Amino acid sequence: MELILKEDIKGLGFKNDVVNVKPGYGRNYLIPQGLALVATESSKKVVAENVKQAAHKAERLKNDAIELAAKINGLSLEIATKVGETGKIFGKITSLQVSDALKAKGIDVDRKKIAFKEDVKNVGEYTAHIDLHKEVKTTVAVKVVGE
Repeated sequence: MELILKEDIKGLGFKNDVVNVKPGYGRNYLIPQGLALVATESSKKVVAENVKQAAHKAERLKNDAIELAAKINGLSLEIATKVGETGKIFGKITSLQVSDALKAKGIDVDRKKIAFKEDVKNVGEYTAHIDLHKEVKTTVAVKVVGE
């Protein structure tokens, strides 16, 4: 089933992308939630016109994302948390804590754009991946220490 996405969906695509999904996923989740619409010829033309008009705005957003990535590059965050005797932390470090640490340094990044490849459950150094834009991705070093 061919659909046009109305917003970015992690693991599927970005806004205004035409994607192929299984019919059940499209009919039962994406369309009722307002995340996508059926890709008919007329809806494809409307989306193409909207994309053309939004090109200038998108370029500005991309440039802002590049500037933000330049600020984040080479940045190292230190997050303190409660630690057990074996070096294992209570709970885990999440994207929300990384987002808060970035905010403390004056950089505002939505927590939904931050992800770790593995769960952060021990003291040590990790890399958080940040998707700032469709074409702009960066990483930040996260050091987890005990309080």
